[in-house]
This record gives sequence, structure tokens and C-alpha cells, in this order.
Amino acid sequence: MAQRISIGTKANPLYDIVIENSFEKLPEELSDKGYEKRRLCIITDSKVAPLYLDEIKKLLSTVFAEVTEYIIPEGEANKNLDTVRAIYESLISKHFGRTDLLAALGGGVVGDITGFTAATYLRGIDFIQIPTTLLAQSDSSIGGKTGVDFNGYKNMIGSFYMPRLVYSNVSALKTLEGRQFVSGFAEVMKSALIKDASFFSWLIDKMYEIKEKDPDILEEMVYQTCNIKKSFVECDPYEKGDRAMLNFGHTLGHAIEKYEKFEMTHGECVALGCIAASFISWKHELLSKDEFYEIRDMFVPFGLPISIDDIVPEKVVELTHSDKKAADGVLKFILLKRVGKAVIDTTVTDEDMIGALNELNFNEND
Repeated sequence: MAQRISIGTKANPLYDIVIENSFEKLPEELSDKGYEKRRLCIITDSKVAPLYLDEIKKLLSTVFAEVTEYIIPEGEANKNLDTVRAIYESLISKHFGRTDLLAALGGGVVGDITGFTAATYLRGIDFIQIPTTLLAQSDSSIGGKTGVDFNGYKNMIGSFYMPRLVYSNVSALKTLEGRQFVSGFAEVMKSALIKDASFFSWLIDKMYEIKEKDPDILEEMVYQTCNIKKSFVECDPYEKGDRAMLNFGHTLGHAIEKYEKFEMTHGECVALGCIAASFISWKHELLSKDEFYEIRDMFVPFGLPISIDDIVPEKVVELTHSDKKAADGVLKFILLKRVGKAVIDTTVTDEDMIGALNELNFNEND
């Protein structure tokens, strides 16, 4: 059964998140928004295009006057200004105007690039998200964060720019390879840890069905995760306050990701970051020791890492100082008071982070 979440208020509606088990209702959703007879450019990548591009083009040709595509190389290494420049050149050559539309078909990289392109091309044109990965469906497609990496620093250039629609077909997750699927699960876990202890328990109870990609369970899981993100995005759309709690696990996660030269997936690094942040929460006497180990061990059945080989903690910590979450030299770190309750903390020291990274360091604990 389809699920729908509306982002915004009655006075200021922003967009809907539609969670379906197919792409069939996508033309109807866009027709209802008055996009008939406009032009559409689908931006996707070399991995997703062979799977879904033809189907989406065929479906949306019933709504739009013209449907074109731009295919970027797959992978985080292509999430940069050079890729955005190439898309600009393509749109200009096709004479795309302000009333035309972009669609992001793919995972988080495609969504971030498409959103940033839409936000900056002709000072802003409409775009929609059609996320095909668990990470994108449960996190990156929602909330209007767009951007690209710069000189190895993740999401350093970007803007807040809301999509007109997020359409998630959970059946697309069946074609997702195992490592990418569990990468997205790290963001699901993060959402439960910061906001909803009952959802955390549900994830434990439904572990087998999630790993087997049961469609009804996946739909409910994505729905619950999106509802958690909605609760933060609506009250703090530009991350001036509590929305920062969605960054739980990301301060050290992003630093590990850069330290490892993006050879680990985003979710693998977020999982390590969540464990590190939970360790610091324990050491700050917010979590009990048992709670820390319960959180850490929950990542294991899903194939997410709880340790890492041969890192130099001091070098990883150094990378956090250029993180966007550091304001005026003060790092806003997200800790847990308990499962389902996060807090923003500005007292976490380099020594705290080094201690947590030593806890993750496989060879240190061997």
C-alpha cells in the first residue's frame, strides 16, 4: 500500500514524499503538479541508466513535451563542479528554460548533483527526486540539501533547495547490491537512534525481513525513516538548530570517508561514526556501557563495520576541523542521552574523538 508524507505546512506546503512499489504512479503525480507539455531532463548515472532510464522515459513521455537525459559516470569521485559544469553546458545547448524541469534518477550522488544544478541554473529551476537506493530514499533525497565535494571535502559547496516531489519506488531496492543496501541501512539506524526507540526495536524485530528485502517491510521502514527526517526538516529547514541532530555519526564518519579516500561507502563510514559518537556518549556518562555495546552490536547483523584497520586517529580528527559542522572554531557534535534521544554538544574534545577512534581501530584492540 502506497504511503505519502507531506513536507511543509498548510500555509506553506513544500513537497510530498510518495513511497510506492512501482514507478506507475509517477506520471500522475507530475501531471497533478501541472507539468504537462514542459520539457524534462533526467539526470542519472552509468549504473542506474541501464536499469531504469528507458522505463522512466517511456512513462514520463506521456506527460512532458520532450524527455531527454544526461548520464554521468557512477561514483562519488564524480560529485564535483566539473560534472555540474558539463550538465550546465548540456542544458544550455538544449535551450532549457526556467519552466523546464530536472529529475534525479539514482542514489545520493545523482540527487545532490541534480539538486545543486537545479538550484543554480538560471538562478533556480524545478527538480524532482526519484531515488533508487536505500540511502537516497531514507535520507539524502529529503530535506533540500544539495551540493558537491570540493578538493576532497565532502559537500563543501552547495545550497538548500527543495525538490517539488520525492518519488520512492521501494521495489528498486531489489536491484541494489548488498554493500550499497546496507550502506543505506546505516542512515535508517541513525534515524532511529536519534529520535525513536520503538523504531529501533522494530528494526531489531524485523531484521530478517529487512535483509530479505520484503517489500512491505521495506516500505514501512522507509516511511518511518522519512517521518523522522520530516520532523527535523519542517521545524529547522536551514539547519540552524535541531536539524543538526541528523548529523549524528557524520562528523567522524565524513572524516573517515575522506581519510579512506572514499573507498568505503558513505553508510559504512556513518556506521563507524555512530559507534564512535555512542562511545563518546558513554564516556560523557550519557549512555551506559551496556547501551553502547547494544548500539554497536546492532550494526553487525547487517554487515556494517564496527572496526577499521590501521587508521591514525590524530589524522582523522584533523580532518574534522574543516567540517561544515564546525562554526567559529566550535564543533557541534551530536551525542546520545539514550536510544531515541540525541543532544547537540559543543564540549567534545580532540582527545574524546581520538579515544573513540582508538576504540574502532582494529589493530589497537587486537
